[in-house]
Amino acid sequence: MLRRIAKGVLTHQSELLQNNTVIVEGPAGVLIVDPGITDHEMLTIADDLRTSGRPVVAGFATHPDWDHVLWHAEFGEAPRYGTARCAAAMRDLLANPEWKAHVAEGLPPEIAEETPLDLFGLITALPAGTTRIPWDGPEVRVIEHQAHAAGHAALLVEEHGVLVAGDMLSDVLVPMLDLSAADPIEDYLAALRLFEGVAGDVDAFVPGHGSVGGADRLRAQIDLDRAYVQALRDHREVSDPRIGPSAKPGWEWVSDLHTGQARSLARRGPRDDR
Repeated sequence: MLRRIAKGVLTHQSELLQNNTVIVEGPAGVLIVDPGITDHEMLTIADDLRTSGRPVVAGFATHPDWDHVLWHAEFGEAPRYGTARCAAAMRDLLANPEWKAHVAEGLPPEIAEETPLDLFGLITALPAGTTRIPWDGPEVRVIEHQAHAAGHAALLVEEHGVLVAGDMLSDVLVPMLDLSAADPIEDYLAALRLFEGVAGDVDAFVPGHGSVGGADRLRAQIDLDRAYVQALRDHREVSDPRIGPSAKPGWEWVSDLHTGQARSLARRGPRDDR
């Protein structure tokens, strides 16, 4: 079921992992962002759009994680955009003859057989430095950064005051750093500063996983995520409602994710993560 969160913007949330698909309405059709994650869920989205006369005219993948580069044949053959780095990551993956087996190994076992991979990762690169989605609809600003994954981008639907955050600003997941990057801490803090810079233009934000929030919660979420990342940087004990006894039911495993990140950063030493 599609849920309207602002004028011209709807969302659909997956049952597992609470992935949020975002749909932006335009005069000729819709832009669909990060559709997922099972065959049934994507068919449901496609059916809802079809019955309401809203064809898919463009797509966007916020970053190259498996659950953000999915597609379904029922969405049609609209261009599916991503940043140049996101598209390059997908090209490199798909060049491996064993890519499908590699991706399947990383799928949650509960949905491994329900996640369609035939159209996986076919991303059209936006030219480096592109700041707008090329489509006939409301202005959608591309805010590229390197937090969480190389080539990650958030989208700001300026006319409707909606920030599509990708895998950031979640109320169920702690900040997930790109531990393969040279400076994952600063990459993350820099992205939070970008979000802070547009917060005054945002009435609603959509994380990749978790609950949609309003303007007040956006600022609080930025502060919470910054505190978490700075605690990791300084090798301090972390107090965060998303881990430990206060974690939401079903998300207790996030504590293990946090422990793994903390250990990885501790092994780097102070010069690498300051």
